[in-house]
Amino acid sequence: MSSLNDRLLTYSLAINEALSQSMSEDRDVILIGQGVTSPWYVGNTCFNLLLKFGAERVIDTPISENACTGVAVGASMVGLKPIVVFPRMDFMLYAMDPIVNEAANWRYMTGGAVNVPIVFWAIINRGGEQAAQHSQALHTFFTHVPGLKVVAPSNPKDAKGLMISAIKDPDPVVFIDDRWLYDEKGNVPRDPYQIPIGRAKVLQAGNDITIVSFSYLVGVTLKAAKIMGEKGISPEIIDLRSLKPLDLELIYKSCRKTRRLMVCDIGWKDYGMAAEIITAVSESGVSLMSPPRRIALPNCPAPASRSLEQAYYPDSEMISDAAISCFK
Repeated sequence: MSSLNDRLLTYSLAINEALSQSMSEDRDVILIGQGVTSPWYVGNTCFNLLLKFGAERVIDTPISENACTGVAVGASMVGLKPIVVFPRMDFMLYAMDPIVNEAANWRYMTGGAVNVPIVFWAIINRGGEQAAQHSQALHTFFTHVPGLKVVAPSNPKDAKGLMISAIKDPDPVVFIDDRWLYDEKGNVPRDPYQIPIGRAKVLQAGNDITIVSFSYLVGVTLKAAKIMGEKGISPEIIDLRSLKPLDLELIYKSCRKTRRLMVCDIGWKDYGMAAEIITAVSESGVSLMSPPRRIALPNCPAPASRSLEQAYYPDSEMISDAAISCFK
């Protein structure tokens, strides 16, 4: 429900507001990465930040993900709170050493004496015939690593609240973004606020099947729910919001009610988030009336052809058909 404090904002402008408010509140927050001084390179998410905060706090780097990430990790260990932007998530792979070997491990290796308050802001690009090296959703890489938290909002309100929470968190957080969401509009409170990391949300209550989704697939899942409703099926839709830690208790509670489960993942099917959630539900002892289902990308790289892209990415009909098959 909206309030008098809410405005209708796009997803990209909600992130911009989260960055601006966080940097105004805390001078230790800095933004570093490729394109952060450009009005368009990262989809208006960094609009006017250079003008507001100057080149000492909004730092456009050369094209070296490993170098700028290593600098940012070091800065976080001596008191700054960097936000490192990766305009294409694919090229975070160049920065795996400072993210995984350094940032994720320092609190543990120092017995809690050293914190690494840093946000790794990863932007997924998909569609638009960008092909295999510019379309990859690599979130599962980071959920596998102890010491990293991972969030993935699906709407403008959550994008602002989760970004502020990630910036304030004393530990490294991977913020998974998706350009397909940048033009989505929603009611966003004007004042700063936080959404707790580790909390999922029931977007639509239902009794027949639990459908867990996150990021851009949440909107697709809600469209699928309308199709299912027309066929007399009442799905319960859960938006994960946080991939690590997972809000497993909310998922278990829903599955105990519906006795059916389907998980929608924005990445590849094999060894993905869907497999992790289904395994956790199985290990919890929740009894399901039909085998759980996974909706995810096929186990092959993203195609460059526009027609093949349409077949590659899940749509609302694919999700509704898969859910309906759980009742046969």
